[in-house]
Formats: sequence, C-alpha cells, structure tokens
Amino acid sequence: MSPCAEKSSVSVCEGNRTGGKSSLQKWTWFSKYYKTPLFQISLIGFICFCCPGMFNALNGMGAGGQEDPSAADKGLTALYATFAVFGLLGGGIYNLLGPNITLFFGCSFYILYVGSFLYYNHHSNQAFVITAGALLGMGAGLLWAGQGAMMTSYPTPERKGMYISIFWSIFNLGGVLGGFIPFLLNYHSDHGSVNDQTYIAFMCIMVLGTVLTLVLAKPESVIRDDGTHASSSQYPDVRSEVFHVLMLFLDWRMLLLAPACFASNFFYSYQFNNVNGVLFNVRTRAFNNVFYWGAQMLGSVVIGYILDHGHKRRKIRGMIGCSLLFIISAGIWGGGLANQLGYGRTNPPPYKLDFKLGSAYAGPFVLYFSYGLLDAMFQTLCYWMIGALANDARVLSRYSGFYKGVQSAGAAVAWYTDNKGFSYLGELILNWSLMGASFPLFYILLILAVKDADPSVLAKETGNIQKTVMSEEIDNRNKSDMP
Repeated sequence: MSPCAEKSSVSVCEGNRTGGKSSLQKWTWFSKYYKTPLFQISLIGFICFCCPGMFNALNGMGAGGQEDPSAADKGLTALYATFAVFGLLGGGIYNLLGPNITLFFGCSFYILYVGSFLYYNHHSNQAFVITAGALLGMGAGLLWAGQGAMMTSYPTPERKGMYISIFWSIFNLGGVLGGFIPFLLNYHSDHGSVNDQTYIAFMCIMVLGTVLTLVLAKPESVIRDDGTHASSSQYPDVRSEVFHVLMLFLDWRMLLLAPACFASNFFYSYQFNNVNGVLFNVRTRAFNNVFYWGAQMLGSVVIGYILDHGHKRRKIRGMIGCSLLFIISAGIWGGGLANQLGYGRTNPPPYKLDFKLGSAYAGPFVLYFSYGLLDAMFQTLCYWMIGALANDARVLSRYSGFYKGVQSAGAAVAWYTDNKGFSYLGELILNWSLMGASFPLFYILLILAVKDADPSVLAKETGNIQKTVMSEEIDNRNKSDMP
C-alpha cells in the first residue's frame, strides 16, 4: 500500500506536492525576472560598484591614496595607454567570448592594481604599480566594452536614459561607500598616504565583484520589456569582428563622437590630483569623494530623465539635454577658473583644508561636488547618444568599445601631461576647451544620425529580424539533415 493511501498521510503528500509546485513557481518567476534588462543592468551595476567603483573611490583621493602622485601618475598613464587599445578591441572580444569570460577577466586585474599600492606602502617600488596599471588597462577595456553593450542594447529605445541612470547610480554608489572606507580608517591619521587596511578592504570588495560576473545571463536570453530578445544567438568569427572594429574609424558618426570620447575622462587627473589632492588633507579627500560620487548619482538621474521624458521626439530631447549641459558646464568650469587663480604648481596653497574648517572649506567643496555632477551628466549623454545610433547588442558593443578606447587615449595623455608638470591653469583651460568643443558635434549627430522612430515600430522590426534569423537557422538545420 502506498503511504499516501492512508488518511493520515494524504495531507502530507498533498502538502509536498503543493510545496513542490510553489517552489517551481517561485523558481520560474525568478528565472523570468533574472532575464529582464532591469535585473541584468542592476547586476552589472553592482559588479562595477565592486570593481571600478572601488577603484574610483581610491583614485579620486588623488595619487592613489599616496602623498606623492608620481607612482599613481605613471601607473595611470600605463593603464589608460593599454585601455585605449583593449577598449577598442573589447567590443569584438565581448562578441566572441560573451559576458562571463570577458568581464571575469576584466575585473580580476582591479584586485592586482590595488594590491600594487599595498606593496608600494612598504617598498616604494613604482615598477609594480606601472605593470599592474598596464594589466588593468587590458582588463578595464574588456569590462567597459561589455558593460556599454549591455547598458545600451538591453533597454527598449524609450527607456535607455532611465536604464543608463540606474546603472550609473548603482556604480557610483560604490564610489560613495568606497569613500567612507578610507575616511573612517584614516580619520585620525597624520600621514599623507592611506593605511594598509584601506587597500585590503578595497581588494576584498573587488573579489566579490569578480565572482559575480559568472552570474550574468547570455545576451540572447535577455528579454526586453516589449518581449523582444536583446541579441540573436549567432556569434561572429574573429575576422568579421576585426573588420567591423576597423570600419569604426571610417564611420562618420563615430568620428563626430570622438572628441567627446577623448574629453570624457581627460579631466580626472586635474580634478583628483590638482584639486582634491592639493587642497585637502587625507581624511578630507576621502570625505570629498563620498560627495563627488554621490553627485554623479544625482547628475545621471537628472539628465537621464530629461533625455527620456523631456519631449515626445527623441531629437528634441537630445537637443534639450545638450543645451542644458552646455550651460551647466560653462558655469562649473567658470567657477573652477575662479578657484584656480588662487594657487598653482609654483605657488601651492599655504595649508591643507580640513572639512571642519567651515567657510574656508565650503567653496572648494561645492566646486569638487559640481565636478562630479558634470562628469556623470556628460558621460550619460555620451552613452545615450551611442544608444540612439543602434539597437543591436553586437553593434553597440563595438560602439561602446570605440568610446572607451578613445576615452582612455585621452586619459593617458592627461595623466602623462600632469606627471610632466603642466600648469594647473593650463590643464583647466584644456579640459574646458575639450568639453566645450564636443557640443557642436553633438548637435550635428542629433540632426543627421538620431532617428525619431516610434519605439513600438523599432520593437516590431527587431522582432521580425529575430524571427527571420530563427527561420534561417531552422532551414539550415533541415538542409543539413537531408540525405
């Protein structure tokens, strides 16, 4: 006799069946939610929270947390030089290997880079920092090309600004919380460099982010809000990817975007080393970082909302966003100029500011906060422009790789220039000029390249393309099965 035949056991068996069904339903719900753009972009945001977010928290203190910026400048010059190459190649590598392998490899070098500063605290060996920086440039190029592809291709066209701001907020929350780590661990420190515990804490968080890359879904399994898939399951070969990457340099849209790409990280060496690093003591540098990256969250949300909801037409939304950002950037860089006239490389400030000083601290703090706001708004606009040029993950991975490659070339030049002793005022004027020159080219792109297609039409076209690809695959299988 079956145990379930007895009356006393019926409720248990039915409970097991009900419980099994409930567990299955829960798993089915999670599996469906797991494949949504919101979950995947939030996940890649948290991965970047752990790795680039902690890197930004450390780097934003100026000199990589050290008192002497020489080692950090050389390491970052090497980093962005290799980043320029692998950022460009990263889109093709992402298309060939998929997100898990590409991003796992990319994240792992963040741990090594922070470890090099831990070593430098005891041995003052710049060679390790420079080597780790060059290796991190390779890894960061892969990470950001993959991240850019996911962030711009997973959402439907009318929600790209919102999803970019979601990613940017989660990512920069890493910089906010990461800023608290050196602030708390160095609160009573009189040294110009952060302590060992700061570097160890950053490395532990980066290990978590690296492991999480293995949880990302395949792009072709991600289902957009309109029911279409983010990418087809067909992957290109190496020759095809190399060809498409090289063709980016003949794409007039990418050439118009190139000055903005070059400018978008150029200002970090000036802001981190020559504003935060020069004006403030070590604990205040960490305190400022909390608000710098917090400002990034605010800036991205504001500009993302405008780019999605400012007007029915996408072109007009882009025009409004560009115009607003141009005015804001002029005001912030103008304030930076007024501040910079008070000190320079040959006439440094008489003392380091502390956050407890009140009015003397307030003005430079607001300026540094505003620099963070401007950075996020400018980069969100750049990503929105890239996302408006295409809707396919493979194409957008190449566009994102181009963006990060040219961006990193600009950053390498900036860190090299700073290391060679270029004047603070000259760096500010160069930063302002590069960013300002990007806006007229944004307008040309909006007029000539950004389409005002109805998102529902785009979704329907995408679905038809995917159905065609699936039909071709089925036909090919049937042909191969024929005798």
